[in-house]
Amino acid sequence: MGFNGGMGYRAALLVITVGLAGCATAGSVGGGGGGGGGGDGRQVGSPAPEITVQRMSGKSVSVSSYRGQVLLLDVWASWCGPCKQELPMLDDIAARLRGKGVEVLAVSVDQDRDNVVKFLGSRGRWALTIAHDPRGEIADRLQPEKMPTSYIIDREGIIRYVNYGFVPSDAPTIERRLADLAGAGKRH
Repeated sequence: MGFNGGMGYRAALLVITVGLAGCATAGSVGGGGGGGGGGDGRQVGSPAPEITVQRMSGKSVSVSSYRGQVLLLDVWASWCGPCKQELPMLDDIAARLRGKGVEVLAVSVDQDRDNVVKFLGSRGRWALTIAHDPRGEIADRLQPEKMPTSYIIDREGIIRYVNYGFVPSDAPTIERRLADLAGAGKRH
């Protein structure tokens, strides 16, 4: 597996580790730490790092541009089996919750953009925003231990929940947490 010259060490290590493990097959929807999905619970309760990635359209999008909305930031790859299950479910969640102030930003860490485009072709239209980060900068900043990993970020930019890995039974909990945060933070 070749790496781009700009790929950071941790991102390269993540790609190698996840590639060898075949990516995560068990999810853990947790407040961080302790759960069966592992991960670094120190992220929960912390501000989301400032990350800017390229949408598939080529325009830049930053995590901070979602302030005032509830954001699910998903780190995924087209070669990850659980990611292939998760992304359409997240898209359905995005369609149902967008009117409530919830957005989903799914960032692919695939090195080859063509793999992302091919995967996206499996579904005509997507309600969520899809971005591409071929250098793995998002992995360098967030250091997800499993693929996919989703970060639920509140309206003030604070990480409230992290879901390490994914199994289909995670989807209702993810949706409930997003809806609860959106309802709790409604602006009057």
